Amino acid sequence: MRRQITLLVAATTSIVLLAFLLPAAALVARVAESRALDAAQAQLQVFIPSVGLDERDEVAADLVGIQDGRTVAVRWSDGQWLGAAGVLGDDPAPSGAQERATEEGRYLLQPVRRGEEGTAVIEVFVPQSELRAGVTRTWLVLAGLGAALLVLAMLIADRLARSLTRPVTDLATTAHRLGSGDLSARATPAGPPEVREVGAAVNRLAGRIGELLVAEREAAADLAHRLRTPLTALRLDVEALPPTERERLLGDVDALSRGVDEVISEARRTVREGLGAGCDAVAVVDARVRFWAVLAEEEQRAVTVDLAAGPLPVRVAATDLGAAVDALLGNVFAHTPEGTGLRVAVRPRPDGGAAVTVADDGPGLDADAVDRGHSGGGSTGLGLDIARRTAEGSGGALRLSSPGQGTEVTLELGAPAS
Repeated sequence: MRRQITLLVAATTSIVLLAFLLPAAALVARVAESRALDAAQAQLQVFIPSVGLDERDEVAADLVGIQDGRTVAVRWSDGQWLGAAGVLGDDPAPSGAQERATEEGRYLLQPVRRGEEGTAVIEVFVPQSELRAGVTRTWLVLAGLGAALLVLAMLIADRLARSLTRPVTDLATTAHRLGSGDLSARATPAGPPEVREVGAAVNRLAGRIGELLVAEREAAADLAHRLRTPLTALRLDVEALPPTERERLLGDVDALSRGVDEVISEARRTVREGLGAGCDAVAVVDARVRFWAVLAEEEQRAVTVDLAAGPLPVRVAATDLGAAVDALLGNVFAHTPEGTGLRVAVRPRPDGGAAVTVADDGPGLDADAVDRGHSGGGSTGLGLDIARRTAEGSGGALRLSSPGQGTEVTLELGAPAS
């Protein structure tokens, strides 16, 4: 915007300067020419009485003393030239004053009647150098003046554009900080009234976002408190039932408890797509695998881990990636028989980021298991949905493959923003 304003002022100023300087330059040339011709005409008028009344020798003597840059010659009534022969040559004398232009300059011709002798002609030659005397210097002065005015106009336009664009740039910076998760960012209203109004609106929006996030976290905490108490009571009641019914109902209560935990985790999770959050995928996955390894050992599950050699930064918060990995590993433990092996791998992606793969040798999943509420096996399906949203929030995607025996879920995570 600043550049466009400066270019607009430069273009407008250039048009105005051209509209002023071009006529001025033409006027300077005409004035210089008129001044030279007027001086030549005055000199010509001085010689008219002498040529009309004096003798040939006296006129020739007067011509010798001229040293002002112009050439004065007289063709006597008998055709003889006093001085250098001029442009008239042997042509008949003109009937009146005449002006002739050549590439070298201008010739002023003035016939003078000498009674019965005939007509003499006075010829004054004005060279181009005199016709354009001072023109080039004046043009240079005008060009310098125009350049100075143009530079001055561009400097003023740049200052004006800066005063207009600085508040907009501040607004953009504030918006980027808000987008990167810094909810304390505020714009300083400045500039024109419209820009100040936008800045105030951005500040109100930032405050409202903070209020909504606080309300969301409070609602999630309240939901956890309200649901876990009756679930605990329900578990106690189920444990008091006969063994045949207790095992079946405890499984349902556990599934319901996991679903509630996933709902609460999702409610507390901040959407981070496009934000500045990031972590090392290798370190996070390694920590979560170590956590689940204890349970895997109890259930006699073979765990194969293939991690990249170095850190793999991804655009996901460590807590979100940990929750997504927990959801995928939890699905393996919840929906495959004990003793089923699993594999976890973290590999770099060609375009940056990382690919986290969790695979098992279980019975497999349906193709629509990644959709919320369609995982099958009696669960809510929120686990895979949380993983999918985590991958998409980083700029990646979730890929599910179930070739008939076993399931492979891959989180493609985007690289952090530079």
